[in-house]
Amino acid sequence: MPMKRLSYLLLLIACIACAKPKQEIEFWLTDPNQPILFEKQDVYFISESEQSLEVDPEIIYQEMDGFGFTLSQGSAQHLLGMSDSARLDLLKELFGDDEKSIRISYLRLSVAASDLNEYPFSYNDLSDSLGVDPELEFFTLGPDTLDVIPILKEIISINPKIQLMASPWSPPSWMKDNRDTRGGSLLEEYEASYAQYLVKYIKAMKEQGITIHALTIQNEPLHPGNNPSLLMLPEQQARFIGQHLGPAFEEAGIQTKIVIYDHNADRPDYPITVLEDSLAYPYIDGSAFHLYGGKIEALSEVHQAFPDKNIYFTEQWIGAPGNLPGDLSWHTKNLIIGATRNWAKTVLEWNLTSNPTLTPHTDRGGCDRCLGAVTLDGEEVTRNPAYYIIAHASKFVDPGSVRIDSPEISNLPNVAFLRPDRKRILIALNESSELKAFQIKEGSKVFDVSLPAGSVGTWIWE
Repeated sequence: MPMKRLSYLLLLIACIACAKPKQEIEFWLTDPNQPILFEKQDVYFISESEQSLEVDPEIIYQEMDGFGFTLSQGSAQHLLGMSDSARLDLLKELFGDDEKSIRISYLRLSVAASDLNEYPFSYNDLSDSLGVDPELEFFTLGPDTLDVIPILKEIISINPKIQLMASPWSPPSWMKDNRDTRGGSLLEEYEASYAQYLVKYIKAMKEQGITIHALTIQNEPLHPGNNPSLLMLPEQQARFIGQHLGPAFEEAGIQTKIVIYDHNADRPDYPITVLEDSLAYPYIDGSAFHLYGGKIEALSEVHQAFPDKNIYFTEQWIGAPGNLPGDLSWHTKNLIIGATRNWAKTVLEWNLTSNPTLTPHTDRGGCDRCLGAVTLDGEEVTRNPAYYIIAHASKFVDPGSVRIDSPEISNLPNVAFLRPDRKRILIALNESSELKAFQIKEGSKVFDVSLPAGSVGTWIWE
């Protein structure tokens, strides 16, 4: 047994003599220093606590849609490379609803190719490089029918209630001013056709038994250097929604939510500009964010400007090979805790799986360092930092839960939720260099608990 883990166990044993009677609270811990990797722990109630953390279920903030990952084409291919029985076991662990599952409740998809595909493609590629197809006669889901859609069907059979968000990386290249999958802008003359392209996508997926609950207009619209990608400024996004996509959805009877921006927190002015457009505004459900730039508090800036519109956190990647102590701390503080404390209804990591060579990815800008929640090497499964980060929330915070009030405490970032079954959830990170003892208080209930340095804990009680 590692010496650090032994020391922690001895500390807990030493505290038993001075502990209070055990109370009804469940505790799950990830402590990279032991290592303890998302394991259910016995709770010892130490008598003397340094500080208290009071949860108030009467003060309610946003309702949660879920926690999860992106299912890229690469992720689907890795999963299809497993035997049927091994894949079923893993998918049940990820998406099932039993004690062994981390209960992922939300997935993001790419509309056609993302940069974690083998090659860029759209659903309306033409063999003639100079051709156009404004009536979309050659629309087809194409390569997605070979990998993403079969895996999605398996996931839905395990979790029929999973919610799906789709994001395009690029329109068909013939709709763009540079006629390339990478960069360029959508030509105004094809905005109406592109709106119908997205209508066709949602309808085609529905025919496959797959409901797209939300659609972001463009992944990272201010990053045209990826492959595929598109530059879409806020004024065009507003025009596209207000004059084309919103009316097209309305006419087709599509209930899929329209979500704007889907880029870094350093430009809250982008979604605010789109929401200020009177034609676009009625069709917009909310704004989506990444955190490769800016501060997570920018999400609240957009919420305060438009409190009737929702906020989503949709992407953050971890670079291979991963660093559990650093990744666990940063992502838990900024995303699981930070994004939800700033009104996010979802927290999604990028992406579900990788393989040892971090392939596939496109050339000319595809991510060659993106580490999945799990690495698949044949039948072998390695659980990476994002798995544990998301698990601390996804396993316990059901869709329909609401964030409730809890204090901001130095070196103990935290967030609390009230589930539909009335159970309370608290997630906390100990940023200090020492074990922290503190009280969880809720009305007349008081739990004296502890959290090792650098670790993340989730507590559940009624």
